[in-house]
Amino acid sequence: MGAAVLITDAAGRALLVEPVYKDYWEIVGGCVDADESPRQAAAREVKEELGRAVVPGRLLVTDWVPPRPDRTEGMMFVYDGGTLDEVGTADILLPPDELRSWAWCTEEQIRERMPELLARRVVAALRAKAEGTMLDLENGFRTH
Repeated sequence: MGAAVLITDAAGRALLVEPVYKDYWEIVGGCVDADESPRQAAAREVKEELGRAVVPGRLLVTDWVPPRPDRTEGMMFVYDGGTLDEVGTADILLPPDELRSWAWCTEEQIRERMPELLARRVVAALRAKAEGTMLDLENGFRTH
């Protein structure tokens, strides 16, 4: 099970981070630890990856991911991390052993920098945030 936070700017772009150990970008997030709720994990991941405290807002997306040969099925929760401006991003502190950089990304840039599944999930989260809804996904696709 995983949890992530979608942080946007005033233009509606998503904050993506570039891990040093992967060849693609992600939104802030990670695995939920034992005895930790997805919301707690999302807050912890923001603190670990950006060096700032954020209280995750409403749930934007749930995404069930089917099993693959190298992993079991999974569940991903994406929370609203709010909107930041230049002042709000001035204190971002990336852990150099984990993240190379961060950037504000449009939907087109999201699709260029992320694998299809992750891009579908993040684009869906952007839409849910903009529309004030919550989306239930399976493998990044809407279920209804």
